[in-house]
Amino acid sequence: MSTDGRRGLSEDERKLWGRVIRSVAPLRRKRSLVEPGEAAAAGKAKPVASPPSRVAGGPGAVLRLAPQLEPFDRRTRQRLARGTVEIDGRIDLHGKTQAEAHGVLLRYLRRAQADGARFVLVITGKGARAGDHWSERGVLKRQVPLWLKLPEFRAYVSGFEDAHIGHGGEGALYVRLRRAR
Repeated sequence: MSTDGRRGLSEDERKLWGRVIRSVAPLRRKRSLVEPGEAAAAGKAKPVASPPSRVAGGPGAVLRLAPQLEPFDRRTRQRLARGTVEIDGRIDLHGKTQAEAHGVLLRYLRRAQADGARFVLVITGKGARAGDHWSERGVLKRQVPLWLKLPEFRAYVSGFEDAHIGHGGEGALYVRLRRAR
């Protein structure tokens, strides 16, 4: 045991750890278009990390990273709230079950992207005003942001933010769509 109270690695554990270290390759970093000084001034918003998604194929299929979500900048949020940027579509998920809402939302975003929409408003509802945040009411309000982070939605969604009070506030989301390829 070491002086700080932790036990050391056995010889087998050291060998295993050595194999793990040798099998790891560093990730390639994307070059930033923002100067280092500007990055600190830009704010604390960071892109959401992308979990890998599997490309179709057999057991040895290649992993490909889903595109990252980018937060809206302050000006874009202001322009959406003021109405100077047009919201190209709206979808209201009130009264739907999670399964129904998931399918409807995915189809809607796919169709909106194909139609050339840039911003859409997804209305989830605020849920009941229960005392605790995780009550059974307001399930879609909690689930839709989690769904938008999934790889299956990332082909369509480049970012999302809570809507301005005039567009539904806590019960709605602005969703920025990717350009169709």
